[in-house]
Amino acid sequence: MQPDKIVTLAKLKDQIIPACQRDGDSVVLCHGHYNIIHPGHMRFIEHAKGLGNKLIVAVYGDCYFSGSELKGIYPQHDRAQGLSALHMVDYVLILDSITLLDALASIKPAIFVMGKDYEQGRNEEEAEASRFANSSGIKVVYHSGEIHYASSELLHSSQQELEQARLHQFIESCKRQRINIMDLSRYLEEFSNRKLLVIGDTIVDQYAACEPLGMSAEAPVLVVRELETKEYVGGAGIVATHLRALGAECCYLSIVGQDRPAEMVRNEMEKKQINAHLIEDSSRPTTFKIRYMVDNQKLFRVSRLHDHSPSQELESQLIERLEELVPLVDGVLVSDYVYGMVTNRLLTRLLELAKEHSVKLFGDLQCSSQIGSILRFKEFDLICPTEREARIALGDNESGLEWIAQTLRDKTKSNDLLIKMGGDGFIAYTNENKRVFLDRQHFPALAVNPVDVTGAGDSLLAVMSVSICAGASLMEASAIGACMASIAVQTVGNIPVSSGKLQNLLRSISSKF
Repeated sequence: MQPDKIVTLAKLKDQIIPACQRDGDSVVLCHGHYNIIHPGHMRFIEHAKGLGNKLIVAVYGDCYFSGSELKGIYPQHDRAQGLSALHMVDYVLILDSITLLDALASIKPAIFVMGKDYEQGRNEEEAEASRFANSSGIKVVYHSGEIHYASSELLHSSQQELEQARLHQFIESCKRQRINIMDLSRYLEEFSNRKLLVIGDTIVDQYAACEPLGMSAEAPVLVVRELETKEYVGGAGIVATHLRALGAECCYLSIVGQDRPAEMVRNEMEKKQINAHLIEDSSRPTTFKIRYMVDNQKLFRVSRLHDHSPSQELESQLIERLEELVPLVDGVLVSDYVYGMVTNRLLTRLLELAKEHSVKLFGDLQCSSQIGSILRFKEFDLICPTEREARIALGDNESGLEWIAQTLRDKTKSNDLLIKMGGDGFIAYTNENKRVFLDRQHFPALAVNPVDVTGAGDSLLAVMSVSICAGASLMEASAIGACMASIAVQTVGNIPVSSGKLQNLLRSISSKF
């Protein structure tokens, strides 16, 4: 934190800007409220900094917000101090008794940078500022920063340094939300009193450990020798096994083929005491995925699957089971891998049943290699898309993350939203007044160098859902979820995470507060 970076408009106008002009420094101005600085903001600020020599960030003062909005906004000086801690930011200006237009007129930057979502004049004040800049010879750039779905942090810091930095970020996130880590244990103790239903596509994941032999002499083909294989329940099935390992009672509803993988799933569900309702479909095999690996490195994946929708008869059977099970549970988790099982008719009936019996709905959709849209999940209590899935659903690869989140929430009418960002962790959004997001919080990925990220989102969905059913707020559930995901990615294959392991990690982090 560098308080000397926080300056008045008078100092900027009379001292800093003249000095920049003498030195030939190009000044860039951007603005925002910056309540919680998350990876989306960092992309934007980094892009703005790259356009010139000196970056000034204008922060909306407390006077810009209504009384109800201020409940979810940190004081202006706290937000300014957070920005001043960023090495990319040279100066911070608080817009308290001055407007954005005043700042532009006094500073006269070479470049004024605005989020891509403001290009269509979505806010009158920003539109007026843009018109003034254009008429004054100030270059206006609309950009939300470069979008990426992977992290390059390990190129710049050691694993130990990154682990410490992320743990610090996590602890700070919890402090901002007034979360006491050890207080979260009471929700874990409540898991055994909760019953949940998981519906979605069943997958069997096989991992094949291989030894590299070299390159084929006949063609540029990698040659390996298979050493050992191991199979795991995957897809929506691993969500159910996570819930059971955490102590919750769990029902599972899915479609499987008439084959050996289906029998393997039945046996695993029975062994783990999960009440599985597996409806057989003779027209499709159970989805089977083989991952070939050398040590911890995946070489490639082969999938055996059919992704057509079930017949009307099978769909009716699913809905009949749904009608039997929903009144008996606290929450329903939909884990849709877009292989055809989760139909629109099924979702419509599920929503009706959930409203009728006051059952919470949690949804996740995986469309990395399939065509799907998270917009299908209407009026859920929580939806958990990746940033890529959110952008695909909205057909928007340019707007800032805040606009993406708000638009997605508005279109789905979901209560809460999680935007997963891979190595950057996730951002939790909650909507308390049903109009604007009053609270948002970034939770970093605690595992810096994961062994196997397959199923990380499934573990997150499972523990977030049962935590909320146990009485946790979205932010409390998110803190638990970040810990859960960090455990899940440290082993190869879909290994259910027990409440004991989760409890131990919470204790370890609590000792560092």
